[in-house]
Formats: sequence, structure tokens, C-alpha cells
Amino acid sequence: MTARRPLLADATGRLRAAGVASPEHDAAELLAHVLGTDRSRLVLLDEVDDAAAERYAGLVARRAAREPLQHLTGRAWFRHVELAVGPGVFVPRPETELLAGWAVDQAAPLAAPVVVDLGTGSGAIAKALADEVPQATVHAVELDPDAHRWAARNLAGTGVDLREGDLASAFEDLAGTVDVVTCNPPYVPLEAWESVAVEARDHDPHLALFSGADGLDAMRVLERRAALLLRPGGVVAAEHAEVQAESAPAVFAATGRWTEVRDHRDLAGRPRFVTARLAR
Repeated sequence: MTARRPLLADATGRLRAAGVASPEHDAAELLAHVLGTDRSRLVLLDEVDDAAAERYAGLVARRAAREPLQHLTGRAWFRHVELAVGPGVFVPRPETELLAGWAVDQAAPLAAPVVVDLGTGSGAIAKALADEVPQATVHAVELDPDAHRWAARNLAGTGVDLREGDLASAFEDLAGTVDVVTCNPPYVPLEAWESVAVEARDHDPHLALFSGADGLDAMRVLERRAALLLRPGGVVAAEHAEVQAESAPAVFAATGRWTEVRDHRDLAGRPRFVTARLAR
């Protein structure tokens, strides 16, 4: 048997030395995963058996090598829903929950809203919307076959209409009928490769990360598709990089198709997503 406190302390030190951003949290989350319990209940345990300690050491080593925590546990939480994640799909970030919340606020007052999530990845935004706006008809599309498989797993039983395809040409059958469009597009400029966190750069699909020289290629495609899909007065929300606080809204403002083009900050005060309303 191994005492819990020194086991956690050693793991935390190893993760900190490896440059992991949240070593205490990740060390505790991994131990809870190994023991089949919640992180908050670890304080009730004094010792860990040798077999569990060995499995834990293996996971800590992989996390120290910057394998994403969610790949090691196989799950991620997004707002009020749980998602299965792993190699081949973009791990949803907490910052994106604010975009999803904005979309929920737009859709919830409507009697029967139609919502489209373009480039759904794991299905995080679509699943959250289906969960929080039960009267909504939610549609989602994903181009990458591996990510689509994860989305199909996460959206099974939710009623979401999931399709495999390119957001640039998806949902012709819904043109002019959609109330809310959401998207977390790729937005990292190709030249910013070295600045991307190791966990994302080495493990997230590059299709979900990089988008041309200025990072806005996908945003321009999204603007055109949202304009086709939305009814007059419908709204769109799209995530962007912190440095795109002006350039991302400009994609929408420059076309003359949109009103109420606004940028929104995340909980840390960083520019995070743009919203706009299709002109009537």
C-alpha cells in the first residue's frame, strides 16, 4: 500500500516539472480516475493499493509527456453534459462553454428553434444545446471521419441530426430556415505553429486547429454559410483567437449582410467569440 498524500505530491511535482498547466488538478483527476471515484472524495482515502499505484504512475508519465488529460480519462465535461473523447477529436475547452451558453440564451425563448452547429467535432455544442433547449431541433455536421465517429457516439440518443460533410456546403435543405448557427472553427494561423500548446499541437486534429495564413479562412467560409442558412434576423456565434478580436468581427461587418456584430470576452477577460444577426 502507498499513502495517498505523498503519492499525489510526487505526481504533482512531476507534472509541474513537465510544464503541465494545472498539475494539482490533473494529478488528482488521474488518481480519481484510477480509483473509480470523484476528485472531491480522494480526501476520504488514506492509502492506495500497489496495483492502482502502478496504473497511476503510468498515467502520470503519459500526462507528463503532455498527452491530454481527457485522452487518459476518456471523457470531458462541457456545461452539463459528459463527452467521450480521445485520439482523433478536438478536446472541448471550457472557454467554448460561453459561446454555447449564448446560443442557448438565443434559442431558449423560441417555441421550436432550429439550430445548426457547423464543424461539431466531439458534438459538444450540439449536445449542450439539445440538453438545455429540449424544444430545439438541432443539426450538426463534421468533416473529419475520426471526429465524426466520436460525435456519433456522443450524440446518440439526443435527437441531434448529425451528418458527415463540409460546413461549406452542408444543410442545403435548411437554407433560410435556421434560427441559430454555432461554430468553433479552426482559427490558428499556420505561422503560429510553435505557439500552440503541446497537448493541442501534437494530439488534436490539425483540421480543427489551423486555418490559413491569418487563421480566418474558416471564419470566412462560415460567414457565407451562415448567411445562407439563417432566416432573416437569425443569429450566428463563432469562436476565435484572442488576437482576432477585431479581425474576426470584421469578417462579418465587411459584407454588409449583418447587424449587431459584437465581440465577447471569456471569464478571463480575453476576446473569445463573435456574434452577429442576419439583416432583415
